[in-house]
Amino acid sequence: MELKLTDPESPVMTGDHPDMAEPCPGSKDVVKTGKRADTKRANRDAILRAARRVFAEMGYEGASVRDIIRRTELASGTFYNYFKSKEEVSDAIADDAAHRFRPILEKVRAEARGIEDYIDRAFRAYFTFIAADFAQEAGGARNRNRYLSAATPETMAIHAEIRAALTTAIERGRAPRIDVEFLAGACIGIGKEVGEIMLARDPVDVEAANSFARELLLGVLRNHAPNSVKSED
Repeated sequence: MELKLTDPESPVMTGDHPDMAEPCPGSKDVVKTGKRADTKRANRDAILRAARRVFAEMGYEGASVRDIIRRTELASGTFYNYFKSKEEVSDAIADDAAHRFRPILEKVRAEARGIEDYIDRAFRAYFTFIAADFAQEAGGARNRNRYLSAATPETMAIHAEIRAALTTAIERGRAPRIDVEFLAGACIGIGKEVGEIMLARDPVDVEAANSFARELLLGVLRNHAPNSVKSED
């Protein structure tokens, strides 16, 4: 279908056309509202960028709200229009990261051939993701790894995705009949703690972290049912 910019039977809109004589009612308010929204979004992003840098350089515990706001061009009181504390900022950073990581984890689940392959791919994807994320910030390894521990909507969605993947593997006989809550918790805990240690080392070694985490979790599964950890063709 051909899309036309004008109807040949209708007059072309010009400055003299009655419909063009006055701006649409409320159009100025719409523009103002749009600009306010853009400003709020820009301010919030500026605070988050500053917080990432400050947490990276000073560590989460050593950083303060004042340290964060000093890295922006915003007035000190502006911070509290967006966040109540540095904990809220940290949660927002974790939520953003989890939001970006979730599609990666969903793809891992879709492509994995059995429980061993899923565990290997999931740990590798997570360690690769956080290593790349921290590499963007100077001294990023000093930041506290809260991607899996912060109780935000997106991190909770990550937890749910892991539980769902493990539940499916168990139901299909690709993993032993084991408490899925314990198993998911172990997976998340191993990823968090090993990831934190990995980031504290120089150089960051994704392969070493992945190998250790994978074998540790698979060892638990094999202990429960040595012959039940199978792969799919």
